[in-house]
Amino acid sequence: MNSNRKAAKIVGVLFILAAVTAVIGLNLYDPILNGPDYLIEGSQHANQVILGALMELILVVSAIGTATTMFPLLRQYDETIALWHVCFRFLEAIIITVGIISMLSLLTLSQEFVAAGAPDPSSFHSSGIILKAVHDWTFMLGPLFMLGINTVMYSYIFYKTRLVPRFISILGMTGSTCVFVCSLFVMFGVFPQISFWGAILAVPVAANEMILAVWLITKGFNENAIASISAKRKIKTQEFTSM
Repeated sequence: MNSNRKAAKIVGVLFILAAVTAVIGLNLYDPILNGPDYLIEGSQHANQVILGALMELILVVSAIGTATTMFPLLRQYDETIALWHVCFRFLEAIIITVGIISMLSLLTLSQEFVAAGAPDPSSFHSSGIILKAVHDWTFMLGPLFMLGINTVMYSYIFYKTRLVPRFISILGMTGSTCVFVCSLFVMFGVFPQISFWGAILAVPVAANEMILAVWLITKGFNENAIASISAKRKIKTQEFTSM
């Protein structure tokens, strides 16, 4: 197996791992994030919440892994866009990590509330509202806003180079636009992120990632396209050195 084929398989697996852990992590947060008595239920489901945080940490590692694994290939076509893609993917990972910290902090708040017996709940609820708001904003800025920027970058290079079939690249650019627009609508309160329209606008980018992942695992990158990119890069290098 050559290095490009191996990289394609790794990227495909990481895309699937990121999607799966994101969904599992959000569902595991349910008792402390959506429960009416979250200050009590969070403590009662502490291991579940911690497991949700672990799932999101795997998501963070997977997201960074996709960008760094694709970087050597993408940079052969456009090093600037490839570097931007890595940087914005790291920003996405940092934002998600802040959301993880907010959930673990909320769990600690819940445990302190239960340990205190029957305290005045107003101060605890005030802190809880802030921590949940931090998670909600990071959940929007990471998986929507930053994801839209990241996806359009690698999809553009895929489209120009034909590293993958163009229908996948077009779906990626369409999905990235939809999810970015969705983030703006959510930001300005047009509709909540977890809603019918939020789900509809997220479908194209989710479909793109899964189709791309399966294609990379089974087919890999287009070797002819890679050879063409390498040849053009070599010609440019020779022209530059001869000046």
